[in-house]
Amino acid sequence: MKKIIHTDKAPAPIGPYSQGVQFGKMLYTSGQIAINPATGELEIEDITRETTLVMENLKEILKAAGMNFEHVLKASIFVSDMHNFEAINKVYATYFNQATAPARETVEVANLPKFVNVEISVIASL
Repeated sequence: MKKIIHTDKAPAPIGPYSQGVQFGKMLYTSGQIAINPATGELEIEDITRETTLVMENLKEILKAAGMNFEHVLKASIFVSDMHNFEAINKVYATYFNQATAPARETVEVANLPKFVNVEISVIASL
């Protein structure tokens, strides 16, 4: 049976979806963007800050499911401009041990929700 994961420490969904869904030991998060959960405001002026906020939002969803970044099996990164790859990757790398980092893809897309620069989702397992 699926369990809906919700925390006030990550942004509320901006549509008809959940922050995360846990099914057995598996957790599937929705894509996170740089909405500050304390203010409800976007923070997209600086790609480093934006990526950090996205990762912190994911961290809180993982935590609400009793997990952390070591439980992540796969990450999906969507970017509006591949020229930001290096800066995004630099922040992303601080959340994982390179030797045990999850599988991942990074894809450039035409637009993202609210016209942000980066959106990341993860799949994790206990």
